Amino acid sequence: MKYSLINRIASLDRFGKIILRYGITIVFLWIGGLKFYTYEADGIVPFVANSPFMSFFYNNPMEYKHYQNKEGELVSKNHAWHKSNNTYGFSIALGSILILLGILVASHRFIPLISMLASMLIILMTIGTLSFLVTTHESWVPHSSDRQWGFPFLSSRGRLVVKDIIILGGAVITMSESAALYLFRRLKHKAGPN
Repeated sequence: MKYSLINRIASLDRFGKIILRYGITIVFLWIGGLKFYTYEADGIVPFVANSPFMSFFYNNPMEYKHYQNKEGELVSKNHAWHKSNNTYGFSIALGSILILLGILVASHRFIPLISMLASMLIILMTIGTLSFLVTTHESWVPHSSDRQWGFPFLSSRGRLVVKDIIILGGAVITMSESAALYLFRRLKHKAGPN
């Protein structure tokens, strides 16, 4: 009895991979869709502005600290600055890419090679996101009156970023799975009908 339960648990890896693939899909569709809204676009500004690889997308990246909105807040002066900074244009473009990648990862059965490439891009994106832990000081608890600040004390922004390690691992699995399906179909095609 005990071993039959363990055997069943041991066979759940396939189910876990399905959850992982469609979990990545849901996250990318959802977060990608949110990038079309101002509060989400405002929220990623410190990451983009401080990134040596992304700050060029903004017109005035280093001025963002004077124009930050709290989550759910809309200050007209700040909103106007974000418009002129290209905050919203960049966020919409990023959201569109995330949605496309989510769809392509979900399309694994139909276009495995393209789905594999989408997973590769997700790997690159998550590595870029994880780099924010180094480039964005807002990823760490600031020095204030408490003794717990800086590394290893993640702020809410840092906690958001560090979770991408899981997406990174998942994208490696979806990439590998799509590559295996592509190779299997190619081999089957070369072998021809029996």
